[in-house]
Amino acid sequence: MSLPLSLLLAAQAAPAAAAAPDYRTAASWLCLPGRQDVCSTPLATTALNANGYGSTGRSTVAANPPLDCFYVYPTVSRDRGLNSDLQVNEERGTAQSQFARFAAACRPFAPVYRQMTTTAIAAVAAGTDIRPAFGTAYGDVRAAFRNYLATRNAGRPFVLVGHSQGSWMLQELIKQEIEGKPIARQMRLAIIPGFNVLVPQGRLVGGTFKSTPLCSRPGETGCIVSYVSYRTRNVPPEGATFGFAPVPGMTVGCVNPARPGSRNWESLDSYWNTRSSVPVPGGPIQWSNQGPPPSPYLRTEGLVSARCVNEGQRGYLEVRVNADPRDRRTDRIGGEVGIASPLGALFLPGWGMHLADMNAPQGDLVRLVEEAARP
Repeated sequence: MSLPLSLLLAAQAAPAAAAAPDYRTAASWLCLPGRQDVCSTPLATTALNANGYGSTGRSTVAANPPLDCFYVYPTVSRDRGLNSDLQVNEERGTAQSQFARFAAACRPFAPVYRQMTTTAIAAVAAGTDIRPAFGTAYGDVRAAFRNYLATRNAGRPFVLVGHSQGSWMLQELIKQEIEGKPIARQMRLAIIPGFNVLVPQGRLVGGTFKSTPLCSRPGETGCIVSYVSYRTRNVPPEGATFGFAPVPGMTVGCVNPARPGSRNWESLDSYWNTRSSVPVPGGPIQWSNQGPPPSPYLRTEGLVSARCVNEGQRGYLEVRVNADPRDRRTDRIGGEVGIASPLGALFLPGWGMHLADMNAPQGDLVRLVEEAARP
């Protein structure tokens, strides 16, 4: 599928990357424990159930959680270069939507990094070698993690959290900085959806990672929670960006965030950003027939279910909406990635429900962190 000419031209005229951030300074972190930032700001959230809107509460920050979370955000920067300029704009809103609620279960750490931009995605389509841009982004993540371990961790257990490009960065971090090293004993979980983790078909480890397995049961630690989301009856096409392993004999790992190890349908605990401007198939969502949402975020329990599917080289989290036209809440959710065109948004079939990876099971993901903190 062709990309807008403006993006392709921007890719060819990309400026040099900004100077590396200094992670000794608080300004190089989106989130740090014990300060006022995007991860400590209470998020007004309303329950949405079959009867309509319920009570509204606010997210909380744990006073003394027993472990840390280290978060790397996904591709959100629209900067002109292949790497972001470190002026946080979209990054702040994404961290709020994806990561802030984890502060109820762990101390939040989120570095600002020179991520590869949306322009870099266009550059790939134009034939540009983005390996130097990847090296710049990953170098920042590695430097932030090393600073975290050396000056901020104090031997505490931790969980890695990422999505999309952030998960890709954390894959490399696990392979290069954690696997086979003493620090691996401190990693309770790696929650890295939205980027393929490859495993041999029928196995839990042996592809992307040498010794770190996919989680296979509730309460397991030292393992990986990974999946890529696709709407039910919309399987990843052959050669899809997400959900299709490029090598025969391999598959894309899937761990159900609601119940690791399950191959059955599991109900999801979801948190939705009602102010999102991302296009949705079928048009904007009417969350309830009672009218507009009373808060920026909604929580739904049981509106969405998911199950893990592995069929040959395909591996994905199949997501369905438990629609009931008779009740008062929406029968639709979004999640597909759209590209603007004169005919409206064109949705990319090989990306699945990429934009719902974190929000559809967010309550379940936070619960996994809480469970990982238990002795």
